[in-house]
Amino acid sequence: MDKARNSQDGLTAPLWVRRPEVPHRVAYTLAALVFTGQIVAAVLRGSDWPTVLSVLLAGAGVTLSWCKPWAGLVVTSAASFAVTAVGHDPFSVWMMAVLVLFSVTLRGKQPLAATGIVAAFFLGAFMTVGGFRGGAVVGAAAFFSAVGGGATGAALRIHRDHWWTLEERAESAIATREIEATRRVTEERLRIARDLHDVIGHQVAMLSLHLGAAEIGLPEDADSSRQALVSARSSARTVIVETQRILALLRLGDDVPDGEALRPTPALSGLEGLIASFESIGLDIRSSIDIPAGFVEPSVGVTVYRVVQEALTNAYRHGEGTATVDVGERDGRICVTVENRVGQSPGGSGSGSGLGLVGMRERVESSSGRLTIDSHDGRFRVHAEFSPLGAVVR
Repeated sequence: MDKARNSQDGLTAPLWVRRPEVPHRVAYTLAALVFTGQIVAAVLRGSDWPTVLSVLLAGAGVTLSWCKPWAGLVVTSAASFAVTAVGHDPFSVWMMAVLVLFSVTLRGKQPLAATGIVAAFFLGAFMTVGGFRGGAVVGAAAFFSAVGGGATGAALRIHRDHWWTLEERAESAIATREIEATRRVTEERLRIARDLHDVIGHQVAMLSLHLGAAEIGLPEDADSSRQALVSARSSARTVIVETQRILALLRLGDDVPDGEALRPTPALSGLEGLIASFESIGLDIRSSIDIPAGFVEPSVGVTVYRVVQEALTNAYRHGEGTATVDVGERDGRICVTVENRVGQSPGGSGSGSGLGLVGMRERVESSSGRLTIDSHDGRFRVHAEFSPLGAVVR
């Protein structure tokens, strides 16, 4: 706990928070100065040996409290009896006892018990061997000095612990957010790998197939055209090789089986199965899916699927009641709307990091679509619009 700590707002912690031993050393330094001054004064005044012995007892208690807080506190407080009994002014011993009490409570010892011990010794000496010398003012000073020392040490301890707790929570929140961000990035990277494998890979493979068919159908004397088609097919194979290389880079460092990373990318045809999977884990969904077959480019279909998937994930984690899913064609556009009521107390997942919504927006924009996310009257709504051919939606 001796390491330097900073607050969650970026402010430097006070020295006594960063270096917990500093307040203790200051308290014991002051006690040592009081003890030394009292011994010097006793020698200069030619005090008798009982007075010197009483002051030495208080100093021994201060020293003992460094290693054994409770024993040292009792000895230092008990010295007030000896000093008062010989008729000497007890204020110096009281100061040493209060400083030891401050250090003891700052260490986390029971403040009520420690304060009660010191106050009992002070008031006991004042009311017995002291014979109420000095009147009510001295008695009140004895009592409240004990309370002040104990309360100050305990308050500083509580404030320091609170500061440390806030910093630990901030560090934990940052670490959790970094882990969540890493997980989201990994998931998105794998999704991109699957999209590349199925969408682009499939289209390039079909392109190569059609080029081969065109090459076969050329007249015998079309040498230049045949050579151009051969070059085009070679370029298509190069694209496939480069795509595989990119896939390997995207999957680098992930302990994911090849079948998992390269499994077929979901498309519009998989929306019914996606909705059924969420219903199987308890989410009530009302769905309406109506898109003509072959109406949407594969890359746009993947994005539509991912938007519905992320929106239903949020509805399951943070919503309550029924979620509605509407996917259909409106005025030549693909419109996706997912809506749910916001839950009052989301189950163990917390409020979320917001990274899923950021990823959703980036994916929609990569398909030239338009995304709207709003919350009104306790309902959360995700609405996206796409051109079936991937053109820019305005």
